[in-house]
Amino acid sequence: MRLSAYFLPTLKENPAEAQIVSHRLMLRAGMIRQTAAGIYTWLPLGWRVLRKVEQIVREEQDRAGAQELLMPTIQAAELWKESGRYDDYGKEMLRITDRHDREMLYGPTNEEMITAVFRDNVKRYRDLPKILYHIQWKFRDEVRPRFGVMRGREFLMKDAYSFDLDPAAARRSYNRMFIAYMRTFARMGLKAIPMRADTGPIGGDLSHEFHILAETGESAVFVHRDFIETDWRNREVDYDDDLQPLVDELTGKYAVTEEKHDPAMAAELGDKLVCARGIEVGHIFNFGQKYSKAMNAVVAGPGGESITVEMGSYGIGVSRLVGALIEAYHDDAGIVWPEAVAPFKVGLINLKKGDPRCDAACETLYRAFGSDVLYDDRDERAGVKFADMDLIGLPWQVIVGPKGIANGMVELKSRRTGDRQELSLEAVLERFGV
Repeated sequence: MRLSAYFLPTLKENPAEAQIVSHRLMLRAGMIRQTAAGIYTWLPLGWRVLRKVEQIVREEQDRAGAQELLMPTIQAAELWKESGRYDDYGKEMLRITDRHDREMLYGPTNEEMITAVFRDNVKRYRDLPKILYHIQWKFRDEVRPRFGVMRGREFLMKDAYSFDLDPAAARRSYNRMFIAYMRTFARMGLKAIPMRADTGPIGGDLSHEFHILAETGESAVFVHRDFIETDWRNREVDYDDDLQPLVDELTGKYAVTEEKHDPAMAAELGDKLVCARGIEVGHIFNFGQKYSKAMNAVVAGPGGESITVEMGSYGIGVSRLVGALIEAYHDDAGIVWPEAVAPFKVGLINLKKGDPRCDAACETLYRAFGSDVLYDDRDERAGVKFADMDLIGLPWQVIVGPKGIANGMVELKSRRTGDRQELSLEAVLERFGV
């Protein structure tokens, strides 16, 4: 993409309404614009990142055996009345009425709807287990939406739901999703800390939150030093194995929240206990028969008996993750994207547009890099181009200037480390495998 044609409305100054780093940088980097309180338009650069994050989430859900579908955003109130949550959920639920005076709502979550889908279509025990998921926009009418996409009213969420015959099978599905979450966040370059959590309005008696480490995180997290050093990106997992020992290992001693700072654990771990900051990006629940019993989601067992299925739900805040990534990866100059989620891998900078050698070299590189390059071909000063590239945070910058190109050389800069090296055009293309 040529920057001269790209819709990228960057800002030089920090917007007054932005209180946290991710909100400031998403506005300044031209990723989002607010359209109403807690509701944002995702501009092209932000949309590319959101799609990268979404795809990683999708691939890890598929790998764990979940199947993707798509449910509507507008739900019938009757479903929520069946489960008993319609009146209990509170003012965060946006309730509406259609032209026929039917009560509807903009879904804040999908336990009721997916239970109805399952109930109406699955009748035999042989069809279990099932894990179904979708990636869909949700709406929760927050009293004080703030912090940009970190706590907005409309947000993109991956929510998955498991259906099993008995509690033991339900726990196996829960463990699958637990491990899938660890792999998902690791692939994005994030260190996720799983912690026991309250189930809240979702219900159930088993739940974990996943907090990713970031210096500007919203909550204190106490974590085992060895855990931080574990790299889940290269850890192979067979989902057909018994995952319970691994889940027990990860949840047994590694992390507690500040509100739970356990003196016995602190004494046991000693200097292995490290205090860090965390941001919640995922939440999983095993709630048994809370919804299946209320909504009569049953299957015929081996002897023809009626069995009420066991359920769980598993959420990842996809749009929230974009903000969390920026909180974890930024510096004074702007965003520093991990390669897995970067909107473009390479920023190509032409320091002297109009110079025949610079233009020719840039065109060669631009064509070779294909769709994963953002080419700054604007007629702007070098300082402006450098500042904008640092702000939007692409992992690599290829800088073409008249002095270097006269000797057949260009400069390669790592956004993360700031390291620079001079390379020939051929060496640059070889470096990126193009």
